[in-house]
Amino acid sequence: MQTQKRRPDSRGRRGKKENSDGVDKKIVSIRRVSRTYSGGKRMRLSVLVVAGDKNGRVGAALAKAADVRTAEDKAFSLAKKKMVKVSLRGGTIPHQVTYKKGAARIFMKPAAPGTGVIAGGAMRAVLELVGVKDILTKVIGSSNNISNVYAAIEALQSLKPVKRSNNVKESK
Repeated sequence: MQTQKRRPDSRGRRGKKENSDGVDKKIVSIRRVSRTYSGGKRMRLSVLVVAGDKNGRVGAALAKAADVRTAEDKAFSLAKKKMVKVSLRGGTIPHQVTYKKGAARIFMKPAAPGTGVIAGGAMRAVLELVGVKDILTKVIGSSNNISNVYAAIEALQSLKPVKRSNNVKESK
């Protein structure tokens, strides 16, 4: 008699998204969009997903489909492909940065350990998935989640790692 392998079933794991590659995702925005054709309007859904490994890599993507689940899956696979490496220093960013992309202006400042992530909704998703634990942020300008997510990712990309100089005396 041959033993059969059972497929792991997903009962009892509601709301938990386990990925074999260690990449987590957060849905930042779901919008209903429509396009007018000769036969009338066609409604679709546009989903913005942020993906990150909580270890210095993050990506975001926007995808459209007829239902939320399909759009979410498309956006997640695109976000994984668009992931970029970010230089972090001990749970925060190496230096202060102000970044402008379109109408969105992003201000980020490193924070002391124990401060936590002080950020708005769209930017909080990006920072948590990249692995930042302590940071102070402010969104100035645009309140559009899509613009703010892309501006936050580009601001994180613009960070330069702090290099230690041999001339500087280390404090105890």
